[in-house]
Amino acid sequence: MFNASKDSVAKPDFTTAWLIIGAMVVTQIVYIVVCRNFGQQIQHPLAIEQRILIRSVFYAIAIATFPLTTLLRHILVRLNQTMPGPKTAAQRYLLTVIVSQAMMETVGILGFVMFILGDAFNTLYIFSGLALLGFFLHRPKPEEYLSIVEALENR
Repeated sequence: MFNASKDSVAKPDFTTAWLIIGAMVVTQIVYIVVCRNFGQQIQHPLAIEQRILIRSVFYAIAIATFPLTTLLRHILVRLNQTMPGPKTAAQRYLLTVIVSQAMMETVGILGFVMFILGDAFNTLYIFSGLALLGFFLHRPKPEEYLSIVEALENR
């Protein structure tokens, strides 16, 4: 998980978090590979008017997901610093990273759904690219983790 010993407080071990992020990146790649190889079999095209409406709603959801994820992550970090309980700073922060990464994964899923509904590869690539950008923006940050460690030590 995270290495929270006194010797390594300056450099936390985010191996588990990065493995989870790696798995989510792999799922984005799998979506693209599946669509490239089995596109005709998995598509169930809707009328263009319906697709445009759904695509517009999905873009709005994707756009709103970024600031909502940032806000939620900020709230979770603050809760990690203040909530009582037996969990370590590493366990608390891992949950924060998982939640924020899962929210970004949903953006990529929207592209896969749009492809299944008959949209072109462009839409799939755009949503997958946005998900990958989100994975990068919400990656584990040592300063957030260290703020949790410090707050728990000062309780």
